[in-house]
Amino acid sequence: MVAPPTYDHRMPVTAVLFDFGGVILSSPFEAFAHYEARTGLPPGFIRSVNATNPHTNAWARLERSEATLDEFSAEFADESAALGHRVPGSEILPLLAGELRPEMVEALRRCAERLTTALLTNNFVGLHDGPDGRPLDPGIAEVVGLFDVVIESSKVGVRKPDPRFYEIALDAVGVSPHDAVFLDDLGVNLKPARALGITTIKVDDPAVALAELEAVVGFPLG
Repeated sequence: MVAPPTYDHRMPVTAVLFDFGGVILSSPFEAFAHYEARTGLPPGFIRSVNATNPHTNAWARLERSEATLDEFSAEFADESAALGHRVPGSEILPLLAGELRPEMVEALRRCAERLTTALLTNNFVGLHDGPDGRPLDPGIAEVVGLFDVVIESSKVGVRKPDPRFYEIALDAVGVSPHDAVFLDDLGVNLKPARALGITTIKVDDPAVALAELEAVVGFPLG
């Protein structure tokens, strides 16, 4: 059972920054694991490919719009082959389509009523398109529309965890780092935000993360 939050009114924030996949949506890592089990890949293999040369690999280039989908698929295949198993990148991209987490959507709605909200996402297409290029599910598109500001790596040419990504987001929202809280499911993305002075919350268990967020914003989210 998650303990009820203790509200800290000494540290008010005016902006809440959300990651998308793994926070608002279910984690793509779950889909990666199912794919690995289905195809006989070692557990965690896809994440290991993504973690190798993380600032210059195919995934990073795609999310900065430096590689086309076809180029990504070929480069990812070469990179995965170098680690022991050739996997076309075109088979990985559809795994990114997650499911909405209703409790996170409700928290977003409540935050949007009182605070500025922003979506900070590493992506490779516009948020109005899914991984296969078709329009997003209407429900997901509606949730994206709740945000005041949307910062996409594919549009700004910078991706998390580059500190410049967070500086761009703060400028777009119009707040100082100490006025913002940021939720992400990856510690590597939270570390530079925290170094800038942004309050950070790691999303492993959504219920725990939401209790922490309630404590920061000072009002109930569910």
